[in-house]
Amino acid sequence: MREAPLVGARWTTISREVWRTMWSDPIADMLTRIRNGVRAGKTEVKIPSSKVKVGIAEVLKSEGYVQDYDVIEDARQGLLRVTLKYSRFGEQVIHKIGRASRPGRRLYVGLDGLPKVLGGLGISVVSTSQGVLSDRECRRRGVGGELLCTVY
Repeated sequence: MREAPLVGARWTTISREVWRTMWSDPIADMLTRIRNGVRAGKTEVKIPSSKVKVGIAEVLKSEGYVQDYDVIEDARQGLLRVTLKYSRFGEQVIHKIGRASRPGRRLYVGLDGLPKVLGGLGISVVSTSQGVLSDRECRRRGVGGELLCTVY
C-alpha cells in the first residue's frame, strides 16, 4: 500500500483502485462540486450526503438555482444527486456560489445582519434553529443563524 503526501485538505491512499478522501469542510466541497459541474456543463453532480447538504439543495431548488435533487442510498452515508439547471439558451443559472462561514471562522448573523446579495437578485443560505433557509425565508420568519453560503 502506498500513501500519497498530504496535499491541502485532501489526503488520498492508493491501494488497488481504492481511493479515500477526507475533507475538513464538507459544505465547501459540495459548493465546489456544484461550481465545477456548472462550469463544465454537466447535467448532474453527485456529492456525499448529509442533512445539511440536503437542506442546502432544497433551498437551491426552491429558489430556482438547481432543477432537482435526490438522495441515493448506499451502504455508507448515501449520495446526494443534484441536477443542475441551465437557461433554455444553455446559459448558467448559477454564476457564483461561495462559502461564507468557514470551520475556522464561523459567521453568525441576526435578522438585521442578513446580507442582500446583489441587491436582492441573489440569495444567502442560512442554517437556523428552524432548518436551512434562504435569506428571504429568514426575514419572513424573523430568524437569524449561521450564514453558510451566497449564490447568484
